[in-house]
Amino acid sequence: MTDGAAHSKEPRRAVALRYERGAEGAPRVVAAGRGHVAETILEFARAHGVPVHADADMVELLGACDLGAEISPELYEVVARLLAFLYRANADAIEAEQAAGAVAQEPA
Repeated sequence: MTDGAAHSKEPRRAVALRYERGAEGAPRVVAAGRGHVAETILEFARAHGVPVHADADMVELLGACDLGAEISPELYEVVARLLAFLYRANADAIEAEQAAGAVAQEPA
């Protein structure tokens, strides 16, 4: 999930991606919007623990994709940066939970 607004006068924009490794060839744009729609997308993401990355340029590029379509190969590098952010965010969250002793593990 990424959001951004280039200037404070512009309404907030948001784009959400979905990727299932092995099930899809590339990430898909599953939601995009500005203003109230963007706020709804962001509220949904936060309520479901989806990390949000703020990057207006990334939102502009991903927002140009058709809803439901896989991203084009030209955007792989942009999305790779987003995925790196998400992996770091997930690793940091797991590390914080482990430090607090609150990690549930699946039985082996």
